Amino acid sequence: MEQTVEEKLKALYELQTIHTKIDRIRQVRGELPMEVADLEDDVAGLETRIQKIKNELDDLEDDIVTRKNLIKDAQANIKKYETQLNEVKNNREYDAISKEIEIQGLDIQVSEKKIREFGYEITTKTQVYEKALGELDARKADLDAKRDELDTISSETEKEESDLSVQAEKAGKNIEERLLIAYNRLRKNAKNGLAVVTIQRDSCSGCFNQIPPQRQSDIRQRKKIIVCEHCGRILIDEMMAMEAEAV
Repeated sequence: MEQTVEEKLKALYELQTIHTKIDRIRQVRGELPMEVADLEDDVAGLETRIQKIKNELDDLEDDIVTRKNLIKDAQANIKKYETQLNEVKNNREYDAISKEIEIQGLDIQVSEKKIREFGYEITTKTQVYEKALGELDARKADLDAKRDELDTISSETEKEESDLSVQAEKAGKNIEERLLIAYNRLRKNAKNGLAVVTIQRDSCSGCFNQIPPQRQSDIRQRKKIIVCEHCGRILIDEMMAMEAEAV
């Protein structure tokens, strides 16, 4: 048996009432899920950054070791060349060996300079590393607190939301497909999720624009589905809302 317009409107308002309760539960959670996701991204980003700095510090330490070994090799070469100087037979050999000693000395100076530069980089990067570790600890503490808060709220409302979702699914089956599609579209486009609204103080309670007296009269007769000409929401009279809430 086909529903009357009044029955259709009551079914739509019943579904809207259930969805409004679900929306309120989700409002209690508010921005918490998004805040948790943002903090998780922050933590992951800091961990990646810290690991990168750690790798750079390890590379610098390796570079210092390499340079120290080069200095040792150069010092050993100088000793060897100095011994050879005592055995030269002509000026040409003396000059060649003296040049090698000079080159090894320059290599030592370059390596010592590099070691100082690497040391300065290590000091600077270590400060950045320690600061990032502090930020990571703070972010992790914030994340743990937000997760606990979200878990608490979710555990308190999970069953209620689940029950309401079942009710909404059941209520939706009492509405013809064409109307249900229109209802869902209106809910999606409305900031407050209201697709079915009442007349309050001669105005649409969704967008607060005034409704002409004749249109209000048509709405109260419940003979056809009437939408607000400003926001497109489905309009019902206050008495119908009171009747539905009294059930």
